[in-house]
Amino acid sequence: MFKRWLRRIAFTLLGLVALLGLYVATAFALVLWPANAKPSAEAPAEIQAWVLSNGVHTDYVFPIRSATVDWLQVFRLKDFRAPPPDAEFVAIGWGDREFYLNTPTWGDLTASRAFGALSGGNRALMHVSYLQRGQLARGAYALPLTQAQYARLVDYVRAALPQGRATPIAGAHYDNQDAFYEANGGYNLFETCNTWTGRGLRQSGVTVGRWTPFDFTVTWHLRAAAP
Repeated sequence: MFKRWLRRIAFTLLGLVALLGLYVATAFALVLWPANAKPSAEAPAEIQAWVLSNGVHTDYVFPIRSATVDWLQVFRLKDFRAPPPDAEFVAIGWGDREFYLNTPTWGDLTASRAFGALSGGNRALMHVSYLQRGQLARGAYALPLTQAQYARLVDYVRAALPQGRATPIAGAHYDNQDAFYEANGGYNLFETCNTWTGRGLRQSGVTVGRWTPFDFTVTWHLRAAAP
């Protein structure tokens, strides 16, 4: 009986390892077979944006104001404690509600929170920060966009807000320059923060992996470049 249970446990563990390997291998394969690999027409970049990665999670980084949108009219300063007055950019990310709110630093990460996020069932939130130029010195990848591409990406981000309106989460902050907002969708193993970032890039015509569960699958085809 004991040996039978050991075999079952061993086969279960082997199955989990095999599934994990398939998950990672699929992500690699699809990043090497990108969407929008050959854009239909070359056009000069008109908007300088970035993808910002901390090695695990990715955010969009946009200029605060442009002809397309004034983000201060979407994510109002009253929702933030004290954003820097010389901020030039807004960073926008999407992710798991419980993970976002309870894991301000990697030191707060627990196995139960990580498993809870990956297993799904939690609603999503949007995390927004107003940033100074110097805060993009590390982990930034250039995202040159035409006006048309940027407009599509802006529409994609705004579509993640319920009814298209930014509803702040009262009292939820990591620091003085960030805020959290309600967001559509839910996080799971196949719909990660990076999946959300990558989908917006694909829809706006940027060369990116066809499925982007990891940060490197988003940034693989971009060029590291701080503003």
